[in-house]
Amino acid sequence: MRVLILCTGNSCRSQMAHGFLQSFNNDIEVHSAGTKPADKVNPKAIEVMNEVGIDLSNHRPKNVEIYLNDEWDYVITVCGGANENCPRFIGKVGKRLHIGFDDPSGAIGTDEYVMKEFRRVRDEIREKFKEIYTSYYLQK
Repeated sequence: MRVLILCTGNSCRSQMAHGFLQSFNNDIEVHSAGTKPADKVNPKAIEVMNEVGIDLSNHRPKNVEIYLNDEWDYVITVCGGANENCPRFIGKVGKRLHIGFDDPSGAIGTDEYVMKEFRRVRDEIREKFKEIYTSYYLQK
């Protein structure tokens, strides 16, 4: 299975989804990218993923343009901006899905509140991507 996960900045939600999906099965080829990639993965995303045993410290945001000609079983957008601005894929795409998640990097408040938001979104991403993974393999 080949999966591309898209977000605007490729610094938080798409990186967490990438980490979870890859952790479910190392045989899945997972990539993530952004329509306007950030300079680095959000440090808080790295921190909350470390809490569940997934290391994103070597991940780097990438531009979606490098993947446009590739074939994908799934292209999944995880934020509204990427869903609306996602370029048309030239390559073959089996299924295109949009699963929107709140952007925890936009959370405002105490450090405790912001981290709570990152954890909430992380847990929502884990749940939804586990459903995608399970449904794909149940269909086989």
